[in-house]
Amino acid sequence: MLISVDFNSETPIYEQLKEQIVMGIASGALKPGEQLPSIRQMAEDLGVNLHTINKAYNQLKADGILTVDRRKGAVVNALTGPATLQQKDEIRKKLKPILARAICFGLSKNEIEDLCNDLYHEITGGNHE
Repeated sequence: MLISVDFNSETPIYEQLKEQIVMGIASGALKPGEQLPSIRQMAEDLGVNLHTINKAYNQLKADGILTVDRRKGAVVNALTGPATLQQKDEIRKKLKPILARAICFGLSKNEIEDLCNDLYHEITGGNHE
């Protein structure tokens, strides 16, 4: 999986990195048990500070998405089953302003549902029904 950062983006680099790793896992490009580049290697490849990569990896570790081990580095965790109430609440909080924005732009409920379905199939390739 190729990871890149946009240095001109308003989104912090560690957030871009987290989003791309999560997208890679959701799409199947990154498999459970797969080892990510070391913090040092990722920082060198992307031309960013070690602390930026460390922050992204540690936040993904806190979310249960990665396991970070001194010997093995960062490893993709297997999905453990249904989302917890806490995880669902976090997703709800993040989706709410996006949904409100869509409504402000005049999207109907059906258009929003279609958009969500399209994105879901785009990310998963239709593999996760």
